[in-house]
Amino acid sequence: MSSSTQERRTSPARGPMAMGAPVAKPDDFRASARRLLRDLTAHRGHILVITVLGVIGVAFSVVGPKVLGRATDLVFAGAIGQHLPAGATREQLVEGLRARGDSRMADLLSGMPDLVPGSGVDTGAVAQVLAWALGLYVLSSVFTWVQVWLTTTVVQRTVHRMRHDVEHKLERLPVRYFDTESRGDILSRATNDVDNVAQSLQQTMTQLLNSALTVLGVIVMMLTISPLLTIVAVVSIPVMAVITMAIAKRSQPQFREQWAATGRLNGHVEEMYSGQLLVKVFGQRAGAQRTFAEHNDALYEAAFKAQFVSGIIQPAMWFVSNLNFVLVAVIGGVRVASGSLSIGGVQAFIQYSRQFSQPLGQLAAMANMLQSGVASAERVYSLLDAEEESPDVPSRTVTATVGDDVAGGGRADGSAERTVAGRVAFEDVSFSYSPETPLIEHLDLVAEPGQTIAIVGPTGAGKTTLANLLLRYYDVDDGRITLDRTDIRALPRGELRSAFGVVLQDTWLFTGTIRDNIAYGAAHPTEDAVVSAAAAAHADHFIRTLPDGYDTVLDDDGSSLSAGQRQLLTIARAFLADPSILILDEATSSVDTRTEALVQEAMDRLRRDRTSFVIAHRLSTIRHADRIVVMEQGAIVEQGSHDQLLASGGAYARLYQAQFSGAVAEEPSA
Repeated sequence: MSSSTQERRTSPARGPMAMGAPVAKPDDFRASARRLLRDLTAHRGHILVITVLGVIGVAFSVVGPKVLGRATDLVFAGAIGQHLPAGATREQLVEGLRARGDSRMADLLSGMPDLVPGSGVDTGAVAQVLAWALGLYVLSSVFTWVQVWLTTTVVQRTVHRMRHDVEHKLERLPVRYFDTESRGDILSRATNDVDNVAQSLQQTMTQLLNSALTVLGVIVMMLTISPLLTIVAVVSIPVMAVITMAIAKRSQPQFREQWAATGRLNGHVEEMYSGQLLVKVFGQRAGAQRTFAEHNDALYEAAFKAQFVSGIIQPAMWFVSNLNFVLVAVIGGVRVASGSLSIGGVQAFIQYSRQFSQPLGQLAAMANMLQSGVASAERVYSLLDAEEESPDVPSRTVTATVGDDVAGGGRADGSAERTVAGRVAFEDVSFSYSPETPLIEHLDLVAEPGQTIAIVGPTGAGKTTLANLLLRYYDVDDGRITLDRTDIRALPRGELRSAFGVVLQDTWLFTGTIRDNIAYGAAHPTEDAVVSAAAAAHADHFIRTLPDGYDTVLDDDGSSLSAGQRQLLTIARAFLADPSILILDEATSSVDTRTEALVQEAMDRLRRDRTSFVIAHRLSTIRHADRIVVMEQGAIVEQGSHDQLLASGGAYARLYQAQFSGAVAEEPSA
């Protein structure tokens, strides 16, 4: 582990491996749901068209049962009429039946306006009605298909924008955020949670709208058939609403915990996968498996509770719906027998009753998906709302205020072009990762252009923290750091960091060719420049031995290469960048002794005429530095050349003797 990683992870602000603990924060389902709706309303035009299409499609759909009821009336009237004597009118038959005391049959016939005594089923009329019903359902399907297509467009654009916002947010977050949050949990928010939001919206958005429109449309159609039966059917709505709200209130915390547990599980898996070699070396597979089982069990419990509790909603809805259906059937039968409602009207109303209950049941069934989607949106929004780095100053302002040591050039817009000389000064700098535990206090250090400053000291002394402050990964608490006598906080971070070349002990390579990895950060380098940089870093030979040479594709952080080969590539990257200032953090720690000597010679050439900060544990690599700075507990305890510090017999001499105890007697003649 590099000193930078060690210092960050063991800083008092966090404690070892605190990155695995999620930050507690208040949860607000309603606020997250409203915010998600606001994101959707960015596509107001599409949503308006979707709503209009939904209204038309649902209107055609809800009219269908009434049209089919008309067909039923025609068939039933024909079936009854063919057994009645021809020549008499329906009214005459009704009067005759009442005169004979058969009022029940009279009431039934009086409720059949299409009855023609002596006439059978009018197949032409029935066919015409069925054709109308078929046309209505076809048109409803067409409008619904277009509606779904537009809904997919809105949802995918919304989620596309959300992914874009997450990506740009990650770029603006300070290093402190990544030091305190699990990388796996951050990845889970950026991938799993965003995908879950997309899936939830895709499956519920159209269905929610159509279900609501269907309920309204069905109520209107039921009122045209029987206001009394409509009241019976509508009574179930508040009952269903109360049940849904009561259950949803209890299931939402479980959905929130489900996705939080997913993030913790992903964090553990990512951590164990990236460190699998150490896990095996130290025999911690069983421990890793136990921890995985704990996270997995926690996710199982949360997911089971969330799905089970929310799953109760739909059976409860269907129970209420079935009770309602029985009431409608009984009261409808009585109304038909009394002649106040036709048999086709009852059939249509029963269809409407089912059509009325179905969207309510669908709304209940979608409750768990909606809650899951909003819970994921809540986690994404908490990432998007995280505190960002302090804003950069405009680049144009910086170029107009060039330091005294900087040579001015000219640009097309009239502003000065900054040329970095490389003077770096820490002026009374104080910094701590946690206010309760100071790390660096009142530190002063000046590096003149072209000087090589070596920084040594025990682990946790604050060596890499100086580099982090210089690159503005963190800002100082007090004092200031200047580059060419300009406060680095007055420089845009991108412009500041472009002046630096950094080689760390922890190598970072990405999926791509070796050529792309070496050229990373350089502006359109030529092939010759890439090869020259690799040759300078003594990486050209092993690259050419690979099957595809510079076109070899690296996967999984370059795991197919040895640690030393990976480090040579990062050194070649620094050669190609040709920076004004170098920061070398144990840059040769993973190479063999012979290669280290060759690379050290090349790096000596690279450091020539450049300001360099070399963080080293191998003191043999910094003997020729212009100045060696010894740090302990965040403070500079001594500084000077190699010979001066050995002669003084202080902290540096003790470190040197600890590494080269067998050669101490020979040092005076060195």
